[in-house]
Amino acid sequence: MPVFLVANPKGGVGKSTVATNLAGYFAHAGKRTMLGDVDRQQSARAWLALRPAHLPTIETWDIDADRIARPPKGVTHVVLDSPAALHGHLLKEVLRVADRIIVPLQPSLFDIYATTAFLAKLADRGVLKTNGQVGVLGMRVDARTRAAEQLQRFVEGLNLPVLGFLRDTQNYVQLAAHGLTLWDVAPSRVERDVEQWQPLLAWAQTA
Repeated sequence: MPVFLVANPKGGVGKSTVATNLAGYFAHAGKRTMLGDVDRQQSARAWLALRPAHLPTIETWDIDADRIARPPKGVTHVVLDSPAALHGHLLKEVLRVADRIIVPLQPSLFDIYATTAFLAKLADRGVLKTNGQVGVLGMRVDARTRAAEQLQRFVEGLNLPVLGFLRDTQNYVQLAAHGLTLWDVAPSRVERDVEQWQPLLAWAQTA
């Protein structure tokens, strides 16, 4: 049972967007899926409350940050959303249960600095020693900008899997407002976005 942690200490990088859509993908694939949230804002839990009942079920993983337990038997896939400023005991606990870590990253200097420091923490804890356990995902990237070029250079120098680059689109905002994911609407509506998810999904399926 793989546990996917979506983490970056920088706020507003799109962690909940990645977590909810990844959980939605697994649910649509027929997996018994749980979505957990250790963020005090409980964005993932609020999103689940909006999710229509007729869609593939995504269960709530109730988490005690003092000691994060493994989900119950029968669950096949878990996605864990995390807060900004993830550090200390909470970081230790989520790393203890995580099999794969997705690090969303926006093309800004501040995000790159914060992510560099976070990856250094992971290295100090030995997490980066396992090849393929950590992957970086570019968020809200316009390939035509200089910032996107800067992000590309940074990611290429990390010696970590690059899980793709997701564009800045209102699709994610509009879907989230109704508890939906890319996999819950007509493919023609989100064709470009689903295509951008393929490298991440291929990596996830090897867990």
